[in-house]
Amino acid sequence: MEGLGRLLTAMVTPFDENGNVDYEQAKRLALALVDSGSDGLVVSGTTGESPTLSREEKLRLFSEVKSAIGGRGAVVAGSGSNNTAESVRLTREAERAGADAILLVVPYYNKPTQEGLFQHFKVIAEATSLPCIPYNVPSRTVTSLAADTVIRLSQIENIKGIKEASGNLSEIAKIIEGTGEDFLVYSGNDLDTLPILSSGGYGVISVASHLVGSQIKGMIEGFLAGQIGKAAEMHRRLLPLVNALFIISNPIPIKYALNHLGFPVGKPRLPLTELDERTGAQIEATLKSYKIDLPIAAGS
Repeated sequence: MEGLGRLLTAMVTPFDENGNVDYEQAKRLALALVDSGSDGLVVSGTTGESPTLSREEKLRLFSEVKSAIGGRGAVVAGSGSNNTAESVRLTREAERAGADAILLVVPYYNKPTQEGLFQHFKVIAEATSLPCIPYNVPSRTVTSLAADTVIRLSQIENIKGIKEASGNLSEIAKIIEGTGEDFLVYSGNDLDTLPILSSGGYGVISVASHLVGSQIKGMIEGFLAGQIGKAAEMHRRLLPLVNALFIISNPIPIKYALNHLGFPVGKPRLPLTELDERTGAQIEATLKSYKIDLPIAAGS
């Protein structure tokens, strides 16, 4: 699992002017992200608009992105859903498509019990040889994966970590305390990266790293090197950008920012819509205060 790296970018899915997945642009973006600090990429996650991607689109994205970056970075395939049997099928196919690990979102809408969540992740993990990372994001799923359930799941051989986007630092600390050193806790919110690292977490699955990947990596490396004050300063400096990128539902703002900066990724798919003019102007004003690490010319 440590081979996945500490900084993973939750990659947007580029669409062309007709709303189709632009696989060539996805490959260019993947390479640009690796070039600007990302150790790996989460493909077809929340930021990748997984709810509106077909099974065929997801599998081709896993394959195309992995073929583009090869051994330069890991591909973590978002193959989870609220349908356990379908998640098993897609996970097996993602492994055959070349994914290095699997991201499994907490089932949404069904509102399972904690035992139901445990059994859901257990069944999927048993269907693959790849490392599996449950993804706790109660702001989107309603149901939250409790710390005690995560600790139980960590005993399953190939459930190797968690993406924690609950914002509940107390529960996250309980997970870190109750699991082994080889169980990796990733922040699922850019705002929480440094606080989670300070509690013993491992890294981040980031949205802001589309734009400032090298800077986020520098913050992580500074913290690990004991340069706490420097890491805290970098964290504070990035906060306005992070807030701007979540001013409305992700990935609407990050797609707007990439398009504005000259790295075309297309519009979001319905039911997501483009930004209004006022919100766009706020994001543009914020971007002017930051050095952008992404090699924009690569997206032309």
